[in-house]
Amino acid sequence: MCQLLGMNCNTPTDICFSFEGFRSRGGLTDVHTDGWGIAFFEGRGARTFLDPHPSSQSPVADLVRQYPIRSRNVIAHIRKATQGPVGLENTHPFQRELWGSYWIFAHNGNLEDFAPPLDGSFIPVGDTDSERAFCWLLQNLSENFSAMPRADILHQTLQELTREIAPHGEFNYLLSQGEALFAHCSTRLCYIVRQAPFSVAHLKDQDVAVDFSEVTTPNDRVAVIATAPLTDNETWTPIEPGCLMMFLDGAPAQPV
Repeated sequence: MCQLLGMNCNTPTDICFSFEGFRSRGGLTDVHTDGWGIAFFEGRGARTFLDPHPSSQSPVADLVRQYPIRSRNVIAHIRKATQGPVGLENTHPFQRELWGSYWIFAHNGNLEDFAPPLDGSFIPVGDTDSERAFCWLLQNLSENFSAMPRADILHQTLQELTREIAPHGEFNYLLSQGEALFAHCSTRLCYIVRQAPFSVAHLKDQDVAVDFSEVTTPNDRVAVIATAPLTDNETWTPIEPGCLMMFLDGAPAQPV
């Protein structure tokens, strides 16, 4: 099983602490050694780092860990290959443009017999079921809307499209267009919201702790989504299988 990590915040925040534990799962504390990637939204832009080598041994991961990029939405992925060989073109997260915005997508799972017709508006570069699903989702969104819909309408439409893909297998995914972060749980995904009063958090995969009260303001709010809890002294909330959650400004959002 691949590993997913997402962050959605109400103010630009660095992901260094969570990433320190997450990257260990790429060959150190777990067996996911087939590449990794991370994408940060910065204003209208997106900064993406990809490496087909294990994250625990990656100089690129060292760079990301030491470079406190601040972002309101981040998606990261550690790969254990199921479809498509190990290579840069098959390394998540994937990025495309739609309606003048970048979209970032990462998938954990395996989709069997998933070969939907693609009209050429979004074409996979690599060989993964994941990138194919991403292209199909964007193709259908572009067919349904001529411009970016309201977040609640986008959420509802993504729910309907996800239900068409989910019967093909495990379809845990993270998706963002820079404002909202969508998290679909097929089998395993959880989240935590950190807000005042902040406390100390300790990583499961590394003997590292941070006192968030020393590095945040009382107004900060951060939602972290992961395949499995990253800390061992906090309460993480499992996402119910079959549920597509939308996070806005560092918290779960209900459609209006």
